[in-house]
Amino acid sequence: MSPTPQHYDYANQLLASQDFFERSTRVLEEADSGFRPQPGMMTVAQQVAHTAQTLDWFIEGASRPGGFDLDFEKHAKALDAMTSLAAARQALATAYANAIHFLRSRSPEELAGPLPPGPVMGGQPISDIVWAMVEHTAHHRGALTVYSRQLGKVPPMPYGG
Repeated sequence: MSPTPQHYDYANQLLASQDFFERSTRVLEEADSGFRPQPGMMTVAQQVAHTAQTLDWFIEGASRPGGFDLDFEKHAKALDAMTSLAAARQALATAYANAIHFLRSRSPEELAGPLPPGPVMGGQPISDIVWAMVEHTAHHRGALTVYSRQLGKVPPMPYGG
């Protein structure tokens, strides 16, 4: 199947989101992996890993007849083992690639079809997960720029070269 302009638009939104995330967090280094502003908050590595996990979660939720996995305690526990920013960045790159592949491999009719019933976007068009992924990623990108500043670093503007 050759991609339609709509496929490219959805994929390009995610590619832009990925670029913004990478650009605004590039001042963070592996040595910053375990930094957290307060006890009980996610570390730098966990923030990035959670962003990856959520991209995957949206794709899985749109793909499963049962919809979204709402066991948030399980999802949070999975982040406990994440201690490496490099590993988290790799997980994020993989999650973006998978999400883009998902969007480009679906027909316009499939993307216009409804998400499974449930409390998370139930019945909305599958394509609506794109804005949700972009918004969620922007939220964590912003949090990580605050982490960067607390580490004495100046994050670059996400929208420039």
